[in-house]
Amino acid sequence: MHPERFESWLTVGTHGLYCRPGGFHIDPHSAVNRAVITHAHSDHARAGHDHVLATRETLALMKARLGSAAKLGTQALGYGERLQVGDVTVRLVPAGHVLGSAQVVIEWRGRRAVISGDYKRSADPTNPPFELVPCDLFVTEATFALPVFSHGDAMGEVAKLLKSLKQFPERAHVVGVYGLGKCQRLIALLREAGHAEPIYLHGALAAACQIYESFAVELGALKPATGAKREELKGAVVLAPPSAIADRWSRRMPDALTAFASGWMRVRARARQRGVELPLVISDHADWRELTRTIHETGAHEVWVTHGREDALLHHIQLTGRQGRALALIGREDEES
Repeated sequence: MHPERFESWLTVGTHGLYCRPGGFHIDPHSAVNRAVITHAHSDHARAGHDHVLATRETLALMKARLGSAAKLGTQALGYGERLQVGDVTVRLVPAGHVLGSAQVVIEWRGRRAVISGDYKRSADPTNPPFELVPCDLFVTEATFALPVFSHGDAMGEVAKLLKSLKQFPERAHVVGVYGLGKCQRLIALLREAGHAEPIYLHGALAAACQIYESFAVELGALKPATGAKREELKGAVVLAPPSAIADRWSRRMPDALTAFASGWMRVRARARQRGVELPLVISDHADWRELTRTIHETGAHEVWVTHGREDALLHHIQLTGRQGRALALIGREDEES
């Protein structure tokens, strides 16, 4: 293995990205002996691994979502702590994506690789902000890697929701949110904007909110939507999984006004397809400007791209004089955007 050639010791195999001198996979898409997990979304954290290394928060979320974080044992690593794994040194640093999300920093024989996992650079009161790490190789996600994607100010989108509540006080505002990350971030942003009223939750969202609160993320008054009287749901914010905002569950709400918080709401056709009246462009991924800025700021001469729209970003990487490579990692979805 030659440390100057990253592809000689960071390889893509049957299970995904593998660090040969460390003897572990990063976010493998099928069960392996040793896995380092960047965060607890289901396209990165899978069941069945023998051993898992991750942040405490990610391990807690994996246990809640999967029943167990690992079959034989887990190890929690705090942000910034260094750990010798095989022949490499590993650190986890904040990715800013969701609670517990981390970039994996691997150092071997004077070379440093950073595997970003999913990340964002915008403010999020529910988890530590993204930490930039200078490196030789940067492995970046590309969920929103097209110039058309500019997420803008999340608080501006929250202001739209609050304005609608004032305009339509008799209507329940049913907002589709992903259960891990988007749900809790939207709640926290609403609280920052001064919305102190109870927020109602679909039952599928409660467990992750409880874990956030166990890690000292304050979410305020939360109530179950199921069983609530129609009268108390008038003018209320009701959060639900995206699949529930258009089914029978939401139709029991008083004159439901449907909203959806996602980076995909930048695409009007997606909002129309889902029948969304109030699209909210709030994303937990980096947009085009954040992706290109981050690549530049890492100083990496080599950039590998995965998990999304690779072509445009690879073209940008090559135009700026860097080496680019698309990683064809299977099992990657964009459901938590």
